[in-house]
Amino acid sequence: MGAVYSYLFGESPFDASWPAYEEKMRAEGLSNAAIAAFKYNFKMLTSGANLMIPGESIQPVESLPDYASLTTEDPALLKSTVMVKLNGGLGTGMGLEKAKSLLDLKEGRNFLDFIALQVEQMRSATGVPLAFMLMNSFATSADTLAHLAKYPKLQTEGLPLEFQQNKAPKVVEADLAPAAWPTKPDCEWCPPGHGDLYPAMLGSGTLEALLAKGYKFMFVSNSDNLGATMDLKLLTWFAESAAPFAMECAARTDADKKGGHLAKSAATGDLLLRESAQCPEAEEGDFQDVAKFKYFNTNNLWVNLEALKKTMDENEGVLPLPVIKNGKTVDPRDKKSTKVLQLETAMGAAIASFSGAQAILIPRTRFAPVKTTNDMLALMSDAYEITRDHRMVLKGERGGVPPTVKLDGAYKFVDALKTLVPNGPPSLLHCSKLTVEGKVVFAKGVTFKGAVKVANAGPEPKTLKAGTYQDQTVEL
Repeated sequence: MGAVYSYLFGESPFDASWPAYEEKMRAEGLSNAAIAAFKYNFKMLTSGANLMIPGESIQPVESLPDYASLTTEDPALLKSTVMVKLNGGLGTGMGLEKAKSLLDLKEGRNFLDFIALQVEQMRSATGVPLAFMLMNSFATSADTLAHLAKYPKLQTEGLPLEFQQNKAPKVVEADLAPAAWPTKPDCEWCPPGHGDLYPAMLGSGTLEALLAKGYKFMFVSNSDNLGATMDLKLLTWFAESAAPFAMECAARTDADKKGGHLAKSAATGDLLLRESAQCPEAEEGDFQDVAKFKYFNTNNLWVNLEALKKTMDENEGVLPLPVIKNGKTVDPRDKKSTKVLQLETAMGAAIASFSGAQAILIPRTRFAPVKTTNDMLALMSDAYEITRDHRMVLKGERGGVPPTVKLDGAYKFVDALKTLVPNGPPSLLHCSKLTVEGKVVFAKGVTFKGAVKVANAGPEPKTLKAGTYQDQTVEL
């Protein structure tokens, strides 16, 4: 009510509400960088600026440099490079109460095991002690560090193994005041999106520490993408390009049409990233046109740390990123609770913050994320293999195209997925699409080829017997 009262007397929405946010964030012990980042986002929200990126303001990107054309490798560059994995996600969408990176995938190993082995293999193969760090969240830090204790050499000498991402206050939609939910105070806060990488590095002292030790380049990717390893050809290309920032992009397919795409500013020609939440609803069809907008952001990014520090210094400690506004309820489990806005940023959107930023087309082998149990079943199957350097990649027979898996909603959570495949995953090596409807149990020795649908209309689970099923619908 106080904010609304202030508006009547000519005070701007930002000026009326900001003091309460600053007080709340300082009381929570958040860094100056975290407060500055949220202040920028909140100012953008209250300014009345259009947070959408309409089609008329952008142009498609017709072509990109191709990874396939890269040949040069300079291992000496590893000495001034740090590899960072984003590891703040709990995987709640898959029914998890722990870091998603702790999920078992293949051979009794989880994401963290594969990442640690990838780093150790690169160090061994090149003779260079590649620097490695994680960006954890408060919710993932303890479990992650406990698991990685089995890799005592993983931590880089003179650097912490982790820095932690920040949190941001939720905004009441009605009057833009800080959300209050005394029965569950944790519900008053939300993750600020992975664009928080930059203020988290600044506020934790990580950026200064890396620069002080002579690190110049950062390769950052999601912990659930086991295809995103340190690649010497890409590192050498990035260093030789002298670009401040580069994004690894993959060719969009129908399976990727709802995700963010690369584009160019119609006004400047500079590269930018448009997420689905930034697309006007009336233009959704255009947004999903994969023939027009050909490339998507894999969230494998290369950053020149000196350029990052310079750009943030020039903007009063903030990296100006487009603000994404998500409407939620303050208690996600109570749809009748106060309507709030969560202000988020995407780390890939920084491509628009650097003049001269680049993008490069990479093979699908560098993009194998797990966002759903559909992805997880595909990755568990024989459609993927583990390389000698501990990457998870599609087998050659797949021609770079992953199998499409559409499981019944009953298998949304990991525990339920295990009831579908108690005897291990089926063979999906030659499967183009697998659809499961109803309660089903796969026996050991099930092979799918082509497009197969398995359905059970009854209330009790039924078992699909061992055998090969090809281009057919199986009613149990």
